[in-house]
Amino acid sequence: MKNYKPKGRLAAEAYINGILKGDRVLLSRAITIIESNLESDKTLAKEIIQAILPYSGNSIRIGITGVPGVGKSTFIEAFGKHLVSKGHKVAILSIDPSSQRSKGSILGDKTRMEELANMEEAYIRPSASGDTLGGVANKTGETMLLCEANGYDVLLIETVGVGQSETAVHGMTDFFLLLMLAGAGDELQGIKKGIMEMADMVVINKADGDNITMSKMAKRQYQNALHIFPLAESGWSPVVSTASAIKGIGIDKVWDEVKNFKKLVDENGYFIKNRNHQQIQWMYNNINEELKHLFYGSKDISSKLKVLEKDIISSKISPVKAAQNILDDFKKSF
Repeated sequence: MKNYKPKGRLAAEAYINGILKGDRVLLSRAITIIESNLESDKTLAKEIIQAILPYSGNSIRIGITGVPGVGKSTFIEAFGKHLVSKGHKVAILSIDPSSQRSKGSILGDKTRMEELANMEEAYIRPSASGDTLGGVANKTGETMLLCEANGYDVLLIETVGVGQSETAVHGMTDFFLLLMLAGAGDELQGIKKGIMEMADMVVINKADGDNITMSKMAKRQYQNALHIFPLAESGWSPVVSTASAIKGIGIDKVWDEVKNFKKLVDENGYFIKNRNHQQIQWMYNNINEELKHLFYGSKDISSKLKVLEKDIISSKISPVKAAQNILDDFKKSF
């Protein structure tokens, strides 16, 4: 099984040439290879990534998250259509939370963004997050490079839900956008504190109809809250605005602020500094992932772990001592 090669795989050059020529079918097939756990595909993926690397990086990467019910898909569709109208090519990469039991995921963004999905200048790729945050960062990071080499100059990285994956997405994007609702209540304070510190912009969505007054009030509250945080290393002061994605109101303001941010970080050198930092962190993420696969992929380690699990349950050994024993055994194998 180790040397198994899936049917229909092409030579690396075919994917590379197709991606550089803007072929979306070959882009999709290359992303499938990136996401594969087969050893043969991993080797092929590395070859593809290395070749397209000089043609990547020419985009603005925007992370988008928000509280449940905020209307992320509606907002992203409206935002994507606005960007296309301005002459941009937009790729939307949606990270869906995989079930820890079944490892499955709900990949429904293409059906929720039907108009945008039918546009030639837009590309939507939902991806299951898998069982590790490092996996999210690595696979999505590689997918971003492929999309950039394919000609997409604005990348929207959507996280589904509010949780730890936001930190991973923040660590691979240039601009982080937080969508909120007016009158969300104090039950979301924990979410706000953790994620608002990362936000470059907060958008109060669904600011229409009877919700306009409440949205303006929420805008003032968030502006006051953001003033508490120290100025970010980028030198950018986070902006708060209101929008109605369903009515297309305030969407242009979001893009204007992204451009203002990009102008500032280009001028003060933060953009390149941050990208360089992300590249180095990406290397460490890959090292950590490979070490984990190497450890848990060992048959010897796997059998010893089962014995240790029984010993822990019967109180023959403490979890700390068990962990030390198995790691000592692993070190001896090198």
